[in-house]
Amino acid sequence: MAVTYAELYVNRIRSLCKKRGISINKLATMSNVKQSTLDNIVRGLTKNPRVKTLHKIALAFNMTLAEFLDFEELNAYSFEDDQEE
Repeated sequence: MAVTYAELYVNRIRSLCKKRGISINKLATMSNVKQSTLDNIVRGLTKNPRVKTLHKIALAFNMTLAEFLDFEELNAYSFEDDQEE
């Protein structure tokens, strides 16, 4: 089964956390994003987080939003395959 758009940035968040040794809880603190909001994103309940939220997460990783969103899986994603709206 193809990975959904939402799963792509969840995987990105998880992989950056793992790479930097940061828990989701710690990321919430660092990014000033509510723990519940971040949990909902990571658990896939929030399918379309706000750009502002993703920007805060990117800054916590010491990245620009552009850098955060610039990764191979997302760049290769085809919206034509996406069944979600």
